[in-house]
Amino acid sequence: MPPNTTASTGQQPGKSGRKKGRKARLLLLVLVLGLIAGVTGGAYWSISTVRASFPQTDGSLTLAGLSGPVDVKRDGYGIPQVYASSDEDLFMAQGYVQAQDRFYEMDVRRHMTSGRLSEMFGQGQVDNDEFLRTLGWGRIAQQEYDKTLSASTKKYLQAYAKGVNAYLDGKEGKDISLEYAALGFTNDYKPEKWSPVDSIAWLKAMAWDLRGNMQDEIDRALMTSRLGPKEIADLYPQYPYSRNKAIVQAGRYDATTKTFGPAGSASTAGSSTGGTAGTGGTSSSSSAAGLQSQLAGLQNVLDDLPTAVGVNGNGIGSNSWVVAGKYTITGKPLLANDPHLSASLPSVWYQMGLHCREVSGKCQYDASGYTFAGMPGVVIGHNQNISWGMTNSGVDVTDLYLEKLSGDGYLSDGRTVPFKTREETIKVAGGTAKKIVVRETDNGPLLSDRSSELVKVGKKATVDTAAPDRGDGYGISLRWTALDPGTSMDAVFAMDRASNWSDFRKAATLFDVPSQNLVYADTEGHIGYTLPGKIPTRAKGYDGSVPAPGWDSGSRWTGYIDDDELPYEYDPSRGYIVTANQAVVDKAKYPYTLTTDWGYGTRSQRITDLIQSKIDDGGKISTDDMRQMQLDNSSEIAKLLVPQLLKIDIADQDVRDAQELLEGWDYTQDADSAAAAYFNSVWRNILKLAFGNKLPKELRVKGQCLWVDPVNTTGPADQTDKVRECGERDADQAQPDGGDRWFEVVRSLMDDPKSDWWTTPRSGTRPGATDRDGLFKRAMIDARWELTAKLGKDIDTWSWGRLHRLFLKNQTLGTEGPGFLQYVLNRGPWKLSGGEATVNATGWNAAGGYGVVWVPSMRMVVNLGDLDKSKWINLTGASGHAYNAHYTDQTDKWADGELLDWSFSKNSVDDRTSDTLVLKP
Repeated sequence: MPPNTTASTGQQPGKSGRKKGRKARLLLLVLVLGLIAGVTGGAYWSISTVRASFPQTDGSLTLAGLSGPVDVKRDGYGIPQVYASSDEDLFMAQGYVQAQDRFYEMDVRRHMTSGRLSEMFGQGQVDNDEFLRTLGWGRIAQQEYDKTLSASTKKYLQAYAKGVNAYLDGKEGKDISLEYAALGFTNDYKPEKWSPVDSIAWLKAMAWDLRGNMQDEIDRALMTSRLGPKEIADLYPQYPYSRNKAIVQAGRYDATTKTFGPAGSASTAGSSTGGTAGTGGTSSSSSAAGLQSQLAGLQNVLDDLPTAVGVNGNGIGSNSWVVAGKYTITGKPLLANDPHLSASLPSVWYQMGLHCREVSGKCQYDASGYTFAGMPGVVIGHNQNISWGMTNSGVDVTDLYLEKLSGDGYLSDGRTVPFKTREETIKVAGGTAKKIVVRETDNGPLLSDRSSELVKVGKKATVDTAAPDRGDGYGISLRWTALDPGTSMDAVFAMDRASNWSDFRKAATLFDVPSQNLVYADTEGHIGYTLPGKIPTRAKGYDGSVPAPGWDSGSRWTGYIDDDELPYEYDPSRGYIVTANQAVVDKAKYPYTLTTDWGYGTRSQRITDLIQSKIDDGGKISTDDMRQMQLDNSSEIAKLLVPQLLKIDIADQDVRDAQELLEGWDYTQDADSAAAAYFNSVWRNILKLAFGNKLPKELRVKGQCLWVDPVNTTGPADQTDKVRECGERDADQAQPDGGDRWFEVVRSLMDDPKSDWWTTPRSGTRPGATDRDGLFKRAMIDARWELTAKLGKDIDTWSWGRLHRLFLKNQTLGTEGPGFLQYVLNRGPWKLSGGEATVNATGWNAAGGYGVVWVPSMRMVVNLGDLDKSKWINLTGASGHAYNAHYTDQTDKWADGELLDWSFSKNSVDDRTSDTLVLKP
């Protein structure tokens, strides 16, 4: 971890400390610029070039369009608090200030959402742009602006855009960001003005990365080339409702009134129930085995897409919980939230306070929290009366459809229907523009048009007799709620204004995509939970777990669950509510299938246990207790496996030395723990030997090769019959990823020590296995020598943090630019505690390695008894400018689990203000 040069007090840095820090950064900057001058062969970047884009944070500026002065007060971490006297001035100033700190990030995001990355980065982004144009996020955002959003929301979006454009006015690229200066070496790209639609489209990108079970739908279909239905079911076990509690525990659905509430009885209405993984509703017209080549091609496209807020839909999680005042020190609720998203530099979140000097009809907002650069309002946080947090609900809002295509259209109920088409022109920096035709069916856009692999179907793939003739192959279309115009932008402003539970619930109904778990607390002492979202209902026999036959209109969505029928809880008697991507409601209490692929509740149950143990001990929960819960590093899978691992007789002394690390270990995955390093390596090798080596190549890590039996071979095969197959998936997307689905898979097999899953062949001098303990022994041997290679033979030098490291990378030039530019823009590594499916969810993919791939992207604890005693932290810092003092000035404290003071009242803000900028009309 980079060394801390100041004491970790959690307080704002003093001015003398800032001056010393600036001198050190200036010296480093001189050295880096000298390096750049040499590497680029004379292309010299001066210090003034790098610092030209740093924002003015004190004094005054004139902004045409303001109706009155606006104060922008920044604390020692550069976090802005904006004070205005009208709504329009408030949001115009928000646009200006965010553009000061993050415009390059905003510009990249809008090019991504509109499928225009090639305009900035050239030919290498054309394929991504083709796919994104096919999805049509920008078009849908424009339709939302034109047709569905309220007049007030449009007014705020216009004001925000006006502020961004006021910042851009008269500036060249190098005046805005170091990255534009770098782009200037290769093309003549110049930023264009911001529009209201640019802000709306970002919500589509957010919805894409939080889209639910589309990846599981693909994976289950791909598995059919090597696994049978029973084996696939083994890998998608039932949700453990009796062990890991659902979010909503007291409420029930009333079949008579068709409402969900705290009273009533369990309903038997409906044809399917939620919470069963991958066992229901398959297509009656096609075998999933017939999708191999199409879905493999789709996966290749998805792997290459840039991420917005997640890992392309994988590994997305979050923690949020609220505790009622009867169990807190303050006597008022405490609310915690830490969304788990891809690590990015700058952080996806932007901290900000939006304050009307006097809340009135003219100026309605007094809110503070986290938002996205490029979008007005506060997404997660609190106002003067309420607080709210979010976790991804994981409900299934995407379905893939097989389509029988012809030159004239697609088959639907026995007749050929013409495609809906549109032409798109993709401009390419330094290259020739490319035109594409986007085709759509009634089910949605044809994703298969964007990859030639998607229209090739295996010659030996089987389908049921009811399916139409395959011909040259089936296409694949996507039905997704976010491809319809919605009102989520209205919801952001409505939540920011809400003053009570009733207001909040009404606001939540507008939050149609992405569907999120919303937790709530207010200063009056109430707590609550609600599930909003546009959630589809499906015909009997279809549950969204596998692709459906597009040629049968009976496979299409039948409607959406009414708002009154969606689960919620208000002031439950247990005194707390926990959401961490587990099942929303027990399937026995609800008639609709929300998804077949919940998270399995490992984190949520651990948080519940921590809260309940504090209550049972008679203690009161403090803000710091909530922080400590966020940092819990306990490994639930270690608690299951370590007792069995310690029973295994190991002859090799070196391996036995490693095994002994587990004796007395408390299952805590601290960065300095040698036991955590060894256990996680054993876990990784168990998964590889038992499951990973038996999965098809489309799910395994790219470049990792195995000798395997040919597909569709019957009977035993000897070594000479085997073929060499190499994995095809990116390391952070491959399976088995080691998440809590795999916890449940292994748990369910522990009592079957002779299961075929526990078999593995001999490899060189490494023994094979025919049962559970034999495979565990082999995994312990493999782990010992893997860590010897990575960390050295001396186990006293081992630590989890040496394996489990976080690198922060600028998401454009920091990953694709020349090495010197990556050096300038990127930061790290940090050695982290925590792990997969741990409350401190520093996620890693067991198939790909130990590096950190997603993180608690921010942490907050809101104190409803005294909002000024709330705490927060961001992954990086307020600034997107490399070498700015606030580029990564929160990261060390974030890694150490610290939280910063979060001022809200004017007096508290004033006490911590370091710089004040006055924006004048």
